Amino acid sequence: MDIRKTILKKDDNSQVVAHTTTPEPQLAPGKQDFHSGRVVTAQRLFKIRDITLSIEPAPDVTRDTNVTLRCQAIVSSSGQEALSREYRIYKDDNTIYSKNTSTSEDLLYPLSEARVSNSGKYKCKISIEQEDMTSGVEKLTVAGLSKPLVHINKGVVSEGEEVTATCTAPGETGSFFFYFYEDSKEIQEKQVNVNRVEARLHFSSTGNHTIHCGYTVLVTPESFKSKESLSVTVSVNELPIVAVLEIFPKSKIYEGDKLDIFCSVKNDQRSSESINLYLSQGSQLLSIGYSTVNHSMVALAKDPGEFECRLEMGNVRKMYTKVVSVTELFSVPTLTMYPAEVFQREYMTLNCRSESSASERLGKDELTYTLDPTESPLNSKVNGVFSVKALLYDFNYTCVAKAKEIVKRSETLTVRPKVSVSTPKISVVGRVVIGQSFKILCQSDIGSLPINYTLLWGYDQLNTTTVKEPFQQALFTVTVRKSDEINKYMCEARNGQKEVSRSKRLNATVIVPLTNPILTVLPHLPEISEGDHLYLICGVNGTPPVTFKWYRVGNEHPLYTITTHRNNTDYRVSALSKEHSGMYYCEAINHANILVRSDPVTIEVRLALWKKVLIGGFCLLALSVLVVVVVLCFKSKRGKREAAAELSVKPSRPKSDDSLTVNLTHDTEVYNAATVRVEGAAVSVWSERRPEEANDEESSMVSNEPDVEYTEVVHPRPLDPARVPPKKGTDTVYSELQNSPHGATDHHDYGSVEYAELNSEQPGINHFPPEINHHQELPVD
Repeated sequence: MDIRKTILKKDDNSQVVAHTTTPEPQLAPGKQDFHSGRVVTAQRLFKIRDITLSIEPAPDVTRDTNVTLRCQAIVSSSGQEALSREYRIYKDDNTIYSKNTSTSEDLLYPLSEARVSNSGKYKCKISIEQEDMTSGVEKLTVAGLSKPLVHINKGVVSEGEEVTATCTAPGETGSFFFYFYEDSKEIQEKQVNVNRVEARLHFSSTGNHTIHCGYTVLVTPESFKSKESLSVTVSVNELPIVAVLEIFPKSKIYEGDKLDIFCSVKNDQRSSESINLYLSQGSQLLSIGYSTVNHSMVALAKDPGEFECRLEMGNVRKMYTKVVSVTELFSVPTLTMYPAEVFQREYMTLNCRSESSASERLGKDELTYTLDPTESPLNSKVNGVFSVKALLYDFNYTCVAKAKEIVKRSETLTVRPKVSVSTPKISVVGRVVIGQSFKILCQSDIGSLPINYTLLWGYDQLNTTTVKEPFQQALFTVTVRKSDEINKYMCEARNGQKEVSRSKRLNATVIVPLTNPILTVLPHLPEISEGDHLYLICGVNGTPPVTFKWYRVGNEHPLYTITTHRNNTDYRVSALSKEHSGMYYCEAINHANILVRSDPVTIEVRLALWKKVLIGGFCLLALSVLVVVVVLCFKSKRGKREAAAELSVKPSRPKSDDSLTVNLTHDTEVYNAATVRVEGAAVSVWSERRPEEANDEESSMVSNEPDVEYTEVVHPRPLDPARVPPKKGTDTVYSELQNSPHGATDHHDYGSVEYAELNSEQPGINHFPPEINHHQELPVD
């Protein structure tokens, strides 16, 4: 048996929906399920595949078209039993229709005779158990509104009577704005949610009035306006009730005359409604009453001349106005001053006069003038003419004219006494540099504007400028060529006073641009040595303070910078070394902002004196050692030669037949000292002459160190060079000859000494003929 249980419940949108469930089967009493402790529930399987909303016949339709919204859902399920479906249709996110159904047919929502109010955005939603799906949004637009109809309850009314007008929008729905017009002018507006509205109209004037209406349908966020209705006419008849205004006197009213004013009602028919009267002059309410109102006052020309009597009875309002012309007794006085500009404590004249007066009503002496305030010092000999001394500050004066209790005051005259300009002060703006333009300021501490300032050079006028504003300055642009020209400038100031204020002469510092930069070096360039202190003195011509900078060529950054109030200063380099050698220069600048640079100076750091002495000592020591070594080597060689051979020396021009024989032997690598043997006696050629061989005179003058004379001994060359065997080496032997200490000629005749050429391969040489044997080995002792 199929038992289903239907539960009615409300959803979130307060719509009643149906939910169908299938209860589980009940077991008979006493019987148990085969699977004890477990309940079997059959579950349906389904899937909402798609849902769409369509507008038929079209999304855009005209008024009165039958429109259908079709919501079509595609659902797949596993069983044959129909699923319970819940449909909802939304317009602009608001639910307008819902339905529960078990059929799979499309949901149709009709909009019969569509109206503009049906325009909007629609969508539909389907829900099955816990699953739902919403369609896309479709927009419906309905065009066309019905023409409104206007109706009035009365076509003819009396003045102040109310008329009820009705405006209808046939067949329309939605939210409306209704408008009522009187002679094309909007007089009322009402908002309602129905297609009909009433309005109560009152007319402010008599005669015919045309009424029509119109409406607008509000469809958020848009609005649609209808055409205007046909017009109806309302005729308003005037009531036989009037307001009456009377003023006495009726003509030739002068200031000071008494006015009597009466406001009343003229009515042929008695009315049950109360009547109110209002009497006013311009915007001032004079009196209020019911049947009659009166008022008395003094006529004044300054007051408004229009009076009004106003009647109000219910919705009826009637007015009566009248204009009264009042002749001035005298005009409003005017106050003037002479002269137009006055300085403090100077006298001025104030004139008070009325341009016109009623001579037919006013005597010559009846009109009097006074000056307000009266406590200021006044001196008046003529009516309306006042002599006043200007104060030290601004002051307000007012002229008061009075006649027959009529008082009139002039406009306030503000007297602003001018302040005499003080002695001007002359100064410069910025710095004064020779050859460059600068500005001179001429300024007074006090003085009323405008002030004329004149610049003088000596006593000649150069230029004039006018200061008109409080913060304006009198500036003059000039140039000086010499320092003493600055003191010739002066300035004058005047603002209208007779005397001219003149300043003192201009006193300012004149900056001379820097010139002639010179870099001086101490000590002098040739005397600069390692370890000394170097002073680079930079000097210029010009106005201090001066900023000096020292540079080394090749380095863009300064070595030293200093600002001083002198025209020269120095840069000290301590403990000089070879690394300080190079080219140096200096730069200088002062407030003239003209940079000058000296010529570069080349610094060469020489060796220190002690290094020179040390090097010289080493050099002398090395030279001495070298000389000693050379001498020793030389003597060693000579000794070896002498031991190796004997050399024979004979005189070139012998005095006798004695022959000289020199024996040379080769003992070692170096020759020993050679020995000269004369007649069997051995004498050394390089030995000193014995003192006993000198005469007595010479002996007395011989010093301890006798002079030594060297004589070359050359071996005679062979007559036939072709027969001489080649030599592999020759030696030259010198003989020592002792001279007289005082240069005297030695009378001992030893004869000339020949050269003996020694061949290192021939042991000896003799005087045999060359063709026999030129290189004969000499005997050795």
